[in-house]
Amino acid sequence: MIETWFAPIRAYCERADGSFWAEPLNAASNGAFLVAALAVAWRERKGAPADPVALALAGLIAIVGIGSFLFHTFAVRWSLLADVIPIAVFIYGYFFLAMRRFLGVGIVAAVVATALFAGFNVGLEPALDTATGRAMGAATNGSLSYLPAVLALVGVAAALFLVRPGEPAAKRSAVALLGLAGLFAVSLTLRTLDITLCRSLPFGTHFLWHLLNAAVLYGLVVTAMRFRRRGVT
Repeated sequence: MIETWFAPIRAYCERADGSFWAEPLNAASNGAFLVAALAVAWRERKGAPADPVALALAGLIAIVGIGSFLFHTFAVRWSLLADVIPIAVFIYGYFFLAMRRFLGVGIVAAVVATALFAGFNVGLEPALDTATGRAMGAATNGSLSYLPAVLALVGVAAALFLVRPGEPAAKRSAVALLGLAGLFAVSLTLRTLDITLCRSLPFGTHFLWHLLNAAVLYGLVVTAMRFRRRGVT
């Protein structure tokens, strides 16, 4: 059992061996998450009123960066969990926040919506595997699990246009979420292509996923902060 937790994982193009610094770009690029977290915290302290949820999300962004750094250096089973769990917490936490803050949904309904979103996320890959007869997770280098997050951003943006028509703050936030969904889609494409492009790009493209994702997470939290500070409840 202990050996399972320390089983080596070679998931990305840059890693050629099992050494700690085998993925220098993938490891170092996680610093972008720390920069994003500090930038969010600075904006929160600078503005008013206080937004403790934004500060909590800033802390979570930093944890995402630390967890990803651990995975791209140790590259074993336990460090994989350190990588994926904080990301999942951010995705579901932000979805819940979007239900409450952007769409004004009640707590119970927001919990139910988040649970349904989680169920869709968990069930999408097996459903596509069955429909196509292929292991779609492997075919997309594990990127398929992030597709529901892109769809959720588009869905929340569309709902904002419908639920709050004529509200300038809602329109600006919806446009921002659509833009961030597009940036996340580009980031996800780069993540997917990492192994495929190994022959022409030995260092891969996964580090660009980190850089763009840090920008996406920063943009998501700032969008939520601005929405709240414009007096929209």
